[in-house]
Amino acid sequence: MQPVSNPFPAVEDEEDGLWPVRRHKILDWLINETRNQRFIDNILVEMCERLRASGVPVARATMHFRTLHPQWLGARILWRPGLQEANITTFGYGVETTSQFLNSPMNEIFSGGQEVRQNLEKEVASYPLYGELQGEGLTDYVAWPMEHTLGKRHVITFSSDRPGGFEEDHLSFLKDLLPALTLVTEIRIKNILARTLLQTYVGPHASEQILAGATTRGSGATVGAAILICDLRDFTTISDLWPRDDVIELLNAYFDAMSEPIEKHGGEILKFMGDGLLAIFPLTNPDACRNLLRAIKEAQAAMTELNRFNAQRGHVELRYGVGVHVGDVMYGNIGSRKRLDFTVIGPAVNIASRLETLTKDIKRPVLLSKAFVEMAGCENDLESLGSYPLRGLDEPVDVYAFPRG
Repeated sequence: MQPVSNPFPAVEDEEDGLWPVRRHKILDWLINETRNQRFIDNILVEMCERLRASGVPVARATMHFRTLHPQWLGARILWRPGLQEANITTFGYGVETTSQFLNSPMNEIFSGGQEVRQNLEKEVASYPLYGELQGEGLTDYVAWPMEHTLGKRHVITFSSDRPGGFEEDHLSFLKDLLPALTLVTEIRIKNILARTLLQTYVGPHASEQILAGATTRGSGATVGAAILICDLRDFTTISDLWPRDDVIELLNAYFDAMSEPIEKHGGEILKFMGDGLLAIFPLTNPDACRNLLRAIKEAQAAMTELNRFNAQRGHVELRYGVGVHVGDVMYGNIGSRKRLDFTVIGPAVNIASRLETLTKDIKRPVLLSKAFVEMAGCENDLESLGSYPLRGLDEPVDVYAFPRG
């Protein structure tokens, strides 16, 4: 019988590789035991506690991440001994042009530096941060980049309170953690970005449904909801006559005025439709209808303030129409085989839309159906306008409006 050849022959003189310099239980923990930890800040806290317990004199650590968020350019996670939870600070767009950022180690690393190291036991003046760290009793500082996929660069820093600062053995060990820490943080950053982008474009509830696996066409559920549809009046004329940047600024200000009260009171904006929006207040909250009314009143006050501001700039008054109804809606995925929209449909949505259109004829900015008014229990607070036929409905709908004031 012929001997079976080994398909994986040993390679003589094979290089052993460069990482890790030495094995350690903290490195094993990072690679093998953090898979069930969802949040980066918790990983940073536990890692630093493990480092101190193992004799590495870390007394302060920070992670700095750039994000894809509509409000925030990035965030800093800060750990110090004794903190049960890390401190998280967000930074808005434009911070990268401030003197505070430009005159900092972060700018040096984000600009391509591979390491920033500073002995804090002697007087230093290169960065204001060093004076702050000295005031906290810290003796050493080091910052390194964490290189994520496709050149996405983030930063990790460590500071020591040990007299004499970090020893070379400490730094060697911290560097050994960097590749594993980079992989662990990239996974969490990708998860955060996915969640943030979905929340930005489809809303918090829909994003949770999608992340939970509701990605099949036709998947969804029937839910009871108070429905609000809003539309800006004369937008076509405005967009034809105004400069593009002014139109975008106007739309953003209008959506801020309408959206912030809706979200504040528990509503979920499912989509922006040109110059309109669709929002629901799920009836699982017993105060959903009352919350919708509060949101409308605050939105109207915000629009009044916005129009006052626009008038000072010589702009026309912005008018709008809002239709409100209540009922069951189908909430889920609708679309083509490859392109889906997570939205709501159903007769109740159609009635809210028809009421919004009716505001143009009745010249009242907000119209509410009798079904909604009865569920909200606010008949005495509103003005009954009578019954109106709505396109597609066999029976007219009783309509209410806020009293003229």
